[in-house]
Amino acid sequence: MKVVIVGAGSVGSSIARELLSHKHEILLIDLKPEVIGRSGLRGAHWLVGDACELSTLQDANLEDADVVVSATGDDKVNLVVSLLAKTEFGIGRTVGRVNNPKNDWMFNDSWGVDVAVNTPQLMTALVEEAVEIGDLVRLLTLQTGVSSLVEFTVPHDSHAIGLTVGAIDWPEDSTLVAILRDQAPITPSRDDVIDGGDELFFVTTIAAEDQLRELLSPGSSEEHGSGEGHGSGGSEESVEEQSSPEGQESVAVPATGDQPVRAEQPARADQLDDDGFDG
Repeated sequence: MKVVIVGAGSVGSSIARELLSHKHEILLIDLKPEVIGRSGLRGAHWLVGDACELSTLQDANLEDADVVVSATGDDKVNLVVSLLAKTEFGIGRTVGRVNNPKNDWMFNDSWGVDVAVNTPQLMTALVEEAVEIGDLVRLLTLQTGVSSLVEFTVPHDSHAIGLTVGAIDWPEDSTLVAILRDQAPITPSRDDVIDGGDELFFVTTIAAEDQLRELLSPGSSEEHGSGEGHGSGGSEESVEEQSSPEGQESVAVPATGDQPVRAEQPARADQLDDDGFDG
């Protein structure tokens, strides 16, 4: 596999070193010629130039690359390189490094980014995964924000303990892909019984994360237990009293539990945050 890495700093060099050890063909592009001597990357090819310039990418024969990795310390450069790689050279896979988490929203297919690597977000997820028990932790975002890999550590007082995987009514867009028990991975089957301390790994859509979190949260056994699905537990509707103008009787209305949804405004290009750029 031919991989072009833009940015030969500590991040880009580390990526190149790992890929070289796996026998991949590596081309590094950087503005500074002095990085060639100090990198110590044997077997890598080098090109000195500005990767935001189309002529530099043409000199790199970018159309022959299988993957382009934008790993500079400047989010603006990483976005431009990803966009050029995708639109001008038809690269099948682009990976973009996110330096400032405030700019994460721009690293999507609109800018030619197939995979966004948000280092602060990833480190946060790893910290939470190490200490959070009984809460859903997002480890990785997949397919430019459509799906995610999440982890849940089963507390020892969880209502799910003793239930089989097949007895739980999982959300439609969530799939249990692995169980980590006693440091050994298990491929889950319908007959596997969930135990306290198990680490459950799911591939789920972002939209279904809240449903999964609700299902696994304490106190949800009556609502999401074996074979009961997601329906209500009784036939009587709860009611709440709605205030009325003075002199009129109060009116009892069904308490649906639905909350109003706030529609987010579409992101604009002028919202790109410049904080955290390295020049």
